Amino acid sequence: MVMAVVVAALALSPTALAKDGVRVSGKCSKASTSKLKLGREDAGTEVEFEVDQNRNGVRWRVVLFRNGTRVASRAAVTRAPSGSFDARFVSAGAGRFVARATSPSGEICRAAASIA
Repeated sequence: MVMAVVVAALALSPTALAKDGVRVSGKCSKASTSKLKLGREDAGTEVEFEVDQNRNGVRWRVVLFRNGTRVASRAAVTRAPSGSFDARFVSAGAGRFVARATSPSGEICRAAASIA
């Protein structure tokens, strides 16, 4: 269950353990790119999902799953200067996170990673 939403805001790829958490590249069905970052926080796990479309003003639908259960859903809009958005969430506990974003044109971006 999502404890708090910090700020409004995928084939699987290998997980890279960074100094401050887990970072993975996602996959998009068209030309956009995506990445998912997970980090431990006092309140649980901070999740950041970024999609870069290189086009401003496009409204995407973002859904976050933890251990197979949908824990959050919201709209995100790509913004200047890069035509991207960041969707940030804080979720209670650790586990396997999957983020998925769908654009009005039907493009789907998806990324998944786990954190203990």
